[in-house]
Amino acid sequence: MGLNCILPKAAKLYPKYEAMVCGSVRMTYEQFAQRVWRLSNGLSSIGFSRGERLAILHENCHVYLETYFAAAHLGLILVPLNYRLSPRELAAILEDSGSSAMIVQRAFEDKVKDLPPLPATERIIWTQGDPSQVMCRESEGYEALLARSSEEMPEEISLGDADVAHLYYTSGTTGRPKGVMLTHGNVKSHALGTIAELRICDCDNWFHVAPLFHLADAWATFAITWAGGKHVVVPSFDPETVLRLIQEEKITITNLIPTMLNMMVNHPRVASFDYSSLRVIMSGGAPIAPETVRKIIDAFKSDYIQTYGMTETSPYLTMSILKKHLKDLPWGQQLGFKAKTGREFINVSLRVVDDLGNDVALDGKQVGEIIVKGDTVTPGYWNLPEETKKAIRDGWLYTGDLAVMDMEGYVNIVDRKKDMIITGGENVYSTEVENVLYMHPDILEAAVIGVPDAHWGEKVKACVVLKEGRHATEQEIISFCKAHLASYKSPKEVEFLHALPRTGSGKIYKKGLRVSKE
Repeated sequence: MGLNCILPKAAKLYPKYEAMVCGSVRMTYEQFAQRVWRLSNGLSSIGFSRGERLAILHENCHVYLETYFAAAHLGLILVPLNYRLSPRELAAILEDSGSSAMIVQRAFEDKVKDLPPLPATERIIWTQGDPSQVMCRESEGYEALLARSSEEMPEEISLGDADVAHLYYTSGTTGRPKGVMLTHGNVKSHALGTIAELRICDCDNWFHVAPLFHLADAWATFAITWAGGKHVVVPSFDPETVLRLIQEEKITITNLIPTMLNMMVNHPRVASFDYSSLRVIMSGGAPIAPETVRKIIDAFKSDYIQTYGMTETSPYLTMSILKKHLKDLPWGQQLGFKAKTGREFINVSLRVVDDLGNDVALDGKQVGEIIVKGDTVTPGYWNLPEETKKAIRDGWLYTGDLAVMDMEGYVNIVDRKKDMIITGGENVYSTEVENVLYMHPDILEAAVIGVPDAHWGEKVKACVVLKEGRHATEQEIISFCKAHLASYKSPKEVEFLHALPRTGSGKIYKKGLRVSKE
């Protein structure tokens, strides 16, 4: 069975359970399923057929979740679009994917108008607006399409594990974006793995805060529905709104990007709300500093799990869930494990290997590259067989992430291969330096990069954002780092910024820092 088995099961088992909260919109699973069936039947009525690519350009909304499920029921390949991309970047994705239509939020009309003529731009389904006012050959209103379509469940089609369900385009931080193919088998296996690992059930209220075009959050679409949990959606991230809704909607579990969590725990009203409903809060999408982990646990008084994954792996590869005997350790040592990247996810096999392909020593010191295989790993990149061969060798996906592993099997990422700094012949891992910078009481955010240096080859440079109302000098920060790190690892230069550049998913964009200095 494909992903089209999930929603019918939830609608059958939990018809009167609340499935969706999106602003003023509240729906039971019965009501949510009826809207998905209407969308599925409506898309069929305007000519969509199995295997076609359907793109969506939209903020977080119940529409997004409806589209994920409708695409699954028709055997369409969904192409979630990062709405922060430029029209040129969006056009490249639409052309590469061969998308034949788009579902678009009216707020992005100006961006769509700047797209060149493509099949997808000639057939658009608009939400939150009158499509007759839009210059497009075949415009359609989303709600109008649903209103004229049947709410009966469409005939089930046979989908196999190898059928492609989604095309996620990488953020492009390493060059041209690549379309990552995720199959029905990939997504199903990952959903079941998260249900088992996180003990997700019909008592859970999941908070969709990270963007649904990104896998830091999108995986929960299927796992939470399968278990009969409730989806709570916000269109975009605002720290105080998120803190307030945790209280109001009694959120039990969510996964947030570290930059979001950092802004939340440093918000002046963080102590003003009740977080007693939270049983676990997770971070994913980028490394997180141990100091931020401590602040998260202090602020929310819930369990904390660090996650690590990739678009190519659906996404989770590790979770910092403590083994039973580790819970008997003193709290400081437990916190040390919680702040690590984590042990391997239930659905994957993970190794850390040296340049010769040998496993590194389990000493937490020898650095190697993470490689993985399993049912959640992509079969490859869309229309890029050579790129696929480079990434997947002998059945193992080479992640490009450098890490160490300890005797307990817990991994800790030290850097991306491309971000490692070589200064005076010594390797410096940017994550290690950033973790120290986050310990500084005046620093809100930090990113470390290598910049050319005539004497050392490269030198360590810190780019920092100070907390509001705080002051620190370059020399003070350098001296602080030298008190916690070897001198060669400490920054030789500090640049103060009002904000760090970010990718569309909210990760700190180090390539943008490097390019701006060239």
